[in-house]
Amino acid sequence: MHKKIQILQNIIKIKSVNGNEKAVLRYLSSELRNFGIESTLLPFANEPERANLLVEIGQGKDPRVLGLTGHADTVAVTNDDDWKFPPFSATILDDKLYGRGAADMKSGLAAEVIALIELVEKQQEPAGIVRLLLTAGEEFGAPGAYQFLPEKIKDLSALIVGEATDGNVTFAHSGSINYRITSQGKPAHSSTPELGINAITGLAKFLAVEAHLFDKAPHDEVLGEVQHSVTVIEGGNQVNTIPARATLLGNVRPTTSFDNQAVISTIQAALDRINQESSYKLKFELLHDFYPIETEANHAFVQLALKISQMNYQDRKPKLIVNNGASDASVFVQTNPKMPVILLGPDKDQSSHQIDEHTTISSYLTTIAIYEQLITDYFRESSAD
Repeated sequence: MHKKIQILQNIIKIKSVNGNEKAVLRYLSSELRNFGIESTLLPFANEPERANLLVEIGQGKDPRVLGLTGHADTVAVTNDDDWKFPPFSATILDDKLYGRGAADMKSGLAAEVIALIELVEKQQEPAGIVRLLLTAGEEFGAPGAYQFLPEKIKDLSALIVGEATDGNVTFAHSGSINYRITSQGKPAHSSTPELGINAITGLAKFLAVEAHLFDKAPHDEVLGEVQHSVTVIEGGNQVNTIPARATLLGNVRPTTSFDNQAVISTIQAALDRINQESSYKLKFELLHDFYPIETEANHAFVQLALKISQMNYQDRKPKLIVNNGASDASVFVQTNPKMPVILLGPDKDQSSHQIDEHTTISSYLTTIAIYEQLITDYFRESSAD
């Protein structure tokens, strides 16, 4: 048990803020090698501190391939002094383990690796193949997920994402679209504004319609409404000059009932109307395009995961849930759209990305047991896919 906790503490102590993931994956590769499990570190071209990690175990007698995935990156820490303990100290107090990434998602990452190690140690490798796909960059743009070759994704029979879920089984989550709108105007002195075109006012035209942009989008019975937020606005650089350029960034959470292309088309149509009806020139740019995940709640794989999670937790009764977040699975389903996907991992206690982010030791150890049993039972039960 001490070794399991030590591995988690060690990877939390590695500062793998987005862009610096390779050290975590190199460490996990070394731990796997200590137990006779080979892995492949997949460095990023021109980014020496980034990499993915690919691991496979299993006998290959069963044609199915069960995927597990997790990301090694974390969000940044900008307020160290506000933390109860230093954010990279991996301090344990009672049952809680504190640190950046403790919940999102180094506890799930370590649990996946240890589950594979223990199955090999116990000589309980499944009849099929278990493929572990560990990624860089999930927190911004998911470049690691995009770098995995399609052949490593398209043959997956099912996928477990080790994001922290407090033991619950997430069977559906929204997609995520990040976009930029650029408003191109014409500069002029502020004493003669009629000679210019104010790029900020052009953005204001879009802001006037964006609040109701998705009012007619259909309600998704599982994921609910399309969520939309404008989050960053920049424009102008001198108080007495009409700004010639302004930009905004926005995020939309598509559903399966109103998908990514429908969202993009709706935004583009709004910009086209503004451009046609005024002198403003607004341009749309797609930054990130992640798809929604929606597996049927009564799917055999979902129900198997729920049963096993409920069996292993004594202090709670895990349930099926949905959320508006996105994950690396949002990339993987573009290659394998019919693959059943679940998110299942340790405690987060609403602390992901927050000050004093933490998980619990008890849920971390329970998650390892859940993964081992889920892998074993998946290949034992032919109905699981």
